[in-house]
Amino acid sequence: MFIRKIGIDLGTANTLVCLPKKGIVINEPTVVAVSIDDNRVVAVGAVAKGMIGRAPESIMVYQPMRDGVIADFRITQTLLRYFIEKVIGRVRFFRPEVLVAVPAGITSTERRAVVEAALAAGAKSAYVAKEPVLSAIGAGVPINSAAGNLVIDIGGGTSEIAVISLGGVVAWASVRIGGNKIDQAITDYIRKRHNLIIGEQVAEKVKITVGTALPQKKEKIMEIRGRDLLSGLPQTIAIRNNEIPDAVGDELRDILQGIKKVLQETPPELAADIIDRGMVLSGGGSLLRNFDKLITQATDVPCFRADEPLLCVAKGTGIVLEHLELYKRSLMSNKR
Repeated sequence: MFIRKIGIDLGTANTLVCLPKKGIVINEPTVVAVSIDDNRVVAVGAVAKGMIGRAPESIMVYQPMRDGVIADFRITQTLLRYFIEKVIGRVRFFRPEVLVAVPAGITSTERRAVVEAALAAGAKSAYVAKEPVLSAIGAGVPINSAAGNLVIDIGGGTSEIAVISLGGVVAWASVRIGGNKIDQAITDYIRKRHNLIIGEQVAEKVKITVGTALPQKKEKIMEIRGRDLLSGLPQTIAIRNNEIPDAVGDELRDILQGIKKVLQETPPELAADIIDRGMVLSGGGSLLRNFDKLITQATDVPCFRADEPLLCVAKGTGIVLEHLELYKRSLMSNKR
């Protein structure tokens, strides 16, 4: 099958690839493993993530996207080429059109870097669109209507908050806190409170298994393993769900401040729409239990989590590529 259009959600934590009418075809970590001696990429995606904490000193494993934007152009180009070739193969009869999701607060220089990386990776033409807009489209929000819609997309590196009306962003904030910093907060808490050093993958499991934004009546306990800070020996401890709100409280408060800032900057007519419609919560960070309830409590505005929140941005790229004429005002740039 000839694939002419590819949508890419190149996130700090994960990269998703969507094809119009086909849906999500790739969902892998945005991780690379690079040989320090010759600067050669030795692994990408899920294989590279499996090397975290296990690679020798001669191999560096890291995320080339920082706060949702390119931190390393060459490596990001390699990543894009890897995902494009994984979809269409190395032998190409033509080059595809590529749409890449980017943060709402991206600079023109950063935007050009994304377009250039996509073109260098094999795209015929490259477009970028703002993540909150794509997230809203993927969540089924009618963004082209003359009504206010507020979307909160909690990614791996950033939290993007935006009010959208008539296909464009009216008010927005980008908070440089996402799932990665929430994981780091859990790591720091466990080190300070339990004298246990854990890896980032263990912290992520804690967040997924017992994480909650609000204290719960029903206690949930998880056993985790790490290295004792004092003895240096392996140790197992129990972590409780009601410890997590304290662990991640500062990070969640910063996101809440961003949401309040956007609400305060929203024109009254659109604010009334948002109160009626509620706010849409998407992204991997939205999976933290009761985060939508915490937002509702803090703002007095209803908030609900989108269906398949992890996939909203990627699904939005597929819908936009399928209906480019309808959503052309939502695109930020196209060909070089």
